[in-house]
Amino acid sequence: MKTDYTSLRSQVRNFSDFYGSAISEAKKQISAAISEMSEANKDLLEKYRKEVALRRKYHEQLVELKGNIRVLCRVKPVLKEDQHEEGQSVVVTTDPNNESSLNVLNKGKGRIFELDKVFQPQATQEEVFQEIEPLVTSSIDGYHVCIFAYGQTGSGKTYTMEGSVENPGINQRALKHLFSEIEERKDMWSYTVTVSSVEIYNEVLRDLLSKDGEKLDIKINPDGTGQLHVPGLRVIEVKSFQHIKKILATARRNRITFGTQMNQHSSRSHALLCITVQGTDLATGSKTTGKLNLVDLAGSERVWKSGAEGERLKEAQNINRSLLSLGDVIQALRARQTHIPFRNSRLTYLLQDSLGKGSKTVMVVQVSALESNVGETLCSLKFAQRVCKVELGPAARKIESGGGHYD
Repeated sequence: MKTDYTSLRSQVRNFSDFYGSAISEAKKQISAAISEMSEANKDLLEKYRKEVALRRKYHEQLVELKGNIRVLCRVKPVLKEDQHEEGQSVVVTTDPNNESSLNVLNKGKGRIFELDKVFQPQATQEEVFQEIEPLVTSSIDGYHVCIFAYGQTGSGKTYTMEGSVENPGINQRALKHLFSEIEERKDMWSYTVTVSSVEIYNEVLRDLLSKDGEKLDIKINPDGTGQLHVPGLRVIEVKSFQHIKKILATARRNRITFGTQMNQHSSRSHALLCITVQGTDLATGSKTTGKLNLVDLAGSERVWKSGAEGERLKEAQNINRSLLSLGDVIQALRARQTHIPFRNSRLTYLLQDSLGKGSKTVMVVQVSALESNVGETLCSLKFAQRVCKVELGPAARKIESGGGHYD
């Protein structure tokens, strides 16, 4: 015991010296590690750049695998006030185990439609947007993207695209995601975002960001690029999501105003929101130009069903003519014809650079589940199936290298 006691006392006396030398050694190791980390920072940044490029490549492959023109279907849930009226039984059903098909019952016979994705009636705005989010990212990377909602009046197109204050739709969610991505990349890329908004009513193009709703025309850009432009269209540079929200509110107010002057139907016009994203790589100086077109089409119901007369009849005829032109463009693209009739309507002419070769397009077809609308539902779904079979070819990125060469 005495020997152990003496040994312990010796260890206690030497502990302070041992502790001091251990701290000194730890300090040396920390200093060496800091120095090593500092040296590794450049290598780490380079690896991060490569990782971002790889992630973008895989992201593009994922979108490519899903097809260039994707067709999503959203079934409007049956409202309580519709359930007690005649002809309001549900004839459209979805399969919880198969998210790409739905069944429509008409005159006792069922017909199954196969599309890229079918949302359940209870699907949320966020669930719909998650399917579209990768394409919004593509527009930042320099691709032309078009997202449009198609279907009869009252089927929920405007709700899907614009949503409500409490539950925003694709437009606001897309723009919020866009600015979030730009913020994440700010150390490597510099971006300029501009926005314009137009309405097509009775084949007349109106600026929704102009106080007087000036009538406009579509021209070929005189700069020799062959791109379309709209002389006199107000294009606003936006710096933040909050800024663009105010612009969206202005466009919505103006569309409603024009609608009031024209028989109180804002859905009697096509509304287009165009966002252009120009990026500059801070390391290489290369530039990208992407475009995101968000389109809320007018109602696609047939003239005889709408009971339209006079000015309303003219509206319906013009809407049907422009939607028919859209169908002709889709058919020509599907058949890979050499001539695509983009100029047959203002709508297709304006969307030419987003519906043409090398673009990325998503159509959200909105349908009613009610028996009273089964005719319009079948028309919408037949059109959607034709769109499903369109191949635009590999998407083309609009990029200019630091030396001024385009890829």
